[in-house]
Amino acid sequence: MPYTDPAAANLNAGFAVAINIVAKEGKGDAVAEILQGLIAPTMAEEGVKFFVPYRSPDDPLSFFIYELYVDEAAWEAHNKAPHFLSIVDELVSLAAHRQRMPFVPFA
Repeated sequence: MPYTDPAAANLNAGFAVAINIVAKEGKGDAVAEILQGLIAPTMAEEGVKFFVPYRSPDDPLSFFIYELYVDEAAWEAHNKAPHFLSIVDELVSLAAHRQRMPFVPFA
């Protein structure tokens, strides 16, 4: 059944990426700082509809990032953006686990 609310329909249209990051012991605040710094430049990218990082209140080493792009090409452009490329190696080095999973709407 299609969404009738325009806001919900807009959030359900596009290319979503779910990212789970578990920081290495003692590196949670460093990961949080990097993710915080990504919000403004990522939201300013053409083709980005939504970018929001979350931090678990129960496990400060666990992060979830929800990204929504207009299409897969916009996600690929994000992965090549200078602000992302300048931090990705450091972010990965601080992570004990990182998983990125793309999704597309089916309803």
